[in-house]
Amino acid sequence: MLPVMREARFIDRPAARLVALGVVLIVALSLGYLHRDELFPPPGGVTAADDPIALCVAQRAAEIEKMVADGIVDAGRAELFKSRASALCVAQQEKADVQ
Repeated sequence: MLPVMREARFIDRPAARLVALGVVLIVALSLGYLHRDELFPPPGGVTAADDPIALCVAQRAAEIEKMVADGIVDAGRAELFKSRASALCVAQQEKADVQ
């Protein structure tokens, strides 16, 4: 008895695999485009000269460095103060943006 040759379903054909490959490429390219800033960040820590958060952090850092130079705080506490100052500046800016 001769085997019966049935036509393969579309899902089993090479064309279906090409369609699947095309879908995967489109999805990968879309994700790459959406996350291009994370994948390829801009060079250096570029910040605007008038960025209020950067200005606030710089001002607070200068004040903390002066306290270290005057002997009021040690280097360990200065680092803690700087991290808290950065959080303070962000919070102040968010509060100012809401108003």
